[in-house]
Amino acid sequence: METQDRQAWMGLLAKAPKGRIADLLGDRKTEGFEWLRKPEVGSVMIRGRMGGTGSAFNMGEMTVTRCALKLDAGVVGHGYVQGRSKADSEAAALVDALMQTDQAEAIRANVLTPLETAQREARELRSRKAASTKVDFFTMARGED
Repeated sequence: METQDRQAWMGLLAKAPKGRIADLLGDRKTEGFEWLRKPEVGSVMIRGRMGGTGSAFNMGEMTVTRCALKLDAGVVGHGYVQGRSKADSEAAALVDALMQTDQAEAIRANVLTPLETAQREARELRSRKAASTKVDFFTMARGED
């Protein structure tokens, strides 16, 4: 397992709509595990940059829920999600743990791919909406030589 792969699926899970991970996970949600850190709600500081390149500044706080669990097989999973959903945090941690087992391909096909597709479609829709409001400015020749 590559670190970049895990970062990608953790980011995907963190941004998933409320309840969507558990829906996609289905029966696997009942997988046996023990809590290392029960779901807890807190906040993180969000930082931004003007134009994506300027100096970083504190933009504000965002509520997140996190947890950590260990499967009966000994694999540890962590879940961080936006908002206050403890169930979503648990489902994200379970997916993270299962992605480190021999069930990874099934989890990728049943959970991660649909989440990725939905996020890509939402991004494309936002892009199309923004493009429809674009104003093209052009310069006309004034007729002078």
